[in-house]
Amino acid sequence: MTTEELRQRALRLLAQRDHSRAELTRKLSSHGSPDEVAEVVSRMAELDLQSDRRFAEQFVRSRGARFGSERLRRELRQRGIDDALGASAVASELDADEFERARRVWQTRFGESASDRREWARQARFLQYRGFSTDVIHRILKGRSDESA
Repeated sequence: MTTEELRQRALRLLAQRDHSRAELTRKLSSHGSPDEVAEVVSRMAELDLQSDRRFAEQFVRSRGARFGSERLRRELRQRGIDDALGASAVASELDADEFERARRVWQTRFGESASDRREWARQARFLQYRGFSTDVIHRILKGRSDESA
């Protein structure tokens, strides 16, 4: 594939949605040499068509209402975003605090207190899977069941 075709492919990918530098490199790697891919990705970043900061902010905005900060940072890291940039995006883009977001997620999914220890554990696992901290999970489920954590 020529460099121009590689550029066109990169533009098509970026037109669909923002991509992290690592994602774009991975998607283009099978279509050109590592040097050509690196050159095209660098050029896209120079033209501000590709931005890890913009990708991280958009990613957090789109998933922030459903997931906890830990999960968001982990998924950003998996997509090649630096930990500091990921933490910055999470801090700047989430409008509600962690407790409120977790409470809304819990209310939407369950809506009623756990009736026994098994149900309490199921609700806690659900919130943990969504990336909420143990402290937040205990605060949400505390008092919602007669069972102690």
